[in-house]
Amino acid sequence: MTEERVVSTGDGVVATDMVLNIGPQHPATHGVLRLRLVLDGERIVSAEPVIGYMHRGAEKLFEVRDYRQIIMLANRHDWLSAFSNELGVVLAVERMLGMEVPERAVWARTLLAELNRLLNHLMFLGSYPLEVGAITPVFYAFREREAIQEVMEEISGGRMHFMFNRVGGLKEDLPNGWTNRVRTAMAGVRDRLPQLENLVFGNEIFAARTQGVGVLSKEQVLQYGLSGPIARASGIDMDLRRDEPYLAYGELQDVLRVVTRTEGDCYARFEVLREQVHVSMDLVDACLERLEQLPQGPINQRLPKVLKAPEGYTYAWTENPLGLNGYFLVSHGEKTPHRLKLRSASFNNVQVLGEMLPGQLVADMVSILGSMFFVVGDVDK
Repeated sequence: MTEERVVSTGDGVVATDMVLNIGPQHPATHGVLRLRLVLDGERIVSAEPVIGYMHRGAEKLFEVRDYRQIIMLANRHDWLSAFSNELGVVLAVERMLGMEVPERAVWARTLLAELNRLLNHLMFLGSYPLEVGAITPVFYAFREREAIQEVMEEISGGRMHFMFNRVGGLKEDLPNGWTNRVRTAMAGVRDRLPQLENLVFGNEIFAARTQGVGVLSKEQVLQYGLSGPIARASGIDMDLRRDEPYLAYGELQDVLRVVTRTEGDCYARFEVLREQVHVSMDLVDACLERLEQLPQGPINQRLPKVLKAPEGYTYAWTENPLGLNGYFLVSHGEKTPHRLKLRSASFNNVQVLGEMLPGQLVADMVSILGSMFFVVGDVDK
């Protein structure tokens, strides 16, 4: 716990630093996080992130549900990246089983993962300016999200928790004409996205609130195990889609572009997020083109009534929208995991706040907090 500092003013008056609690209530999408700040005037002396208000115990719940049921639990820890969360689980189980997934399912999964990444990034592209006082961008961001949300809802039946992955492939095949509707949606997003970008990046107030604020060095990123857009904004040139390709990313290297910056401030993190939206749109187009060339065929593998993974262990990790997401699966040959450890991106990304915030102004704390692009369910897994 942080100790309060006692200060003498020299005229017999003794003052102490102010201890200020930010949270734990938070009605918006990030979730319930509490920050315990010690302030010297408007300057932050120390900061302690307090987590656990949403703790679900998902890792223990994994151990009492079979391999079909755990997909539902994994789906929810980062509610903005539901499809990507499911994906990590099924990839781990398929690796344990030594299972080959039909090519059609591989490309469809890649397409859906990138659409999910767009949904995640557009949320933060709209909500971050909102946190620093710009109200209008969130309406533009949600307009684009809705276009993508409609095609995701059509194929899965869900708006947030898609539950479309299955061990061995996907729940069902793509509806007739669905790829054309995705093309139409993406064309609309491409045409309208500059309106959102100009609103934010053409705003000198937004630049003043974010440039040079909340700088994360490359060394700090490596020490804390940060990943995703936050790490790449500090010069870490790492993306599992390129460095350890999974799904169909190995065949998309000519399209995939890893976006990095060196400044490491709030503005750089937001820039990386914006550029990654354009990369994901290019990947979506490439996946659509390949899917339309593939012949009709199975979208999943037939599974036994009782699915048991062989005894052993494996680790499967993916490049989730917020960073590295990993599952360490240990099996004793039963229908439930003996252990399923989740490595979520937000957990690491939030813990660095204790080092970032001291020395900053309280007003800048809001800019820094929003630029860390976390979902607290991903922390309190």
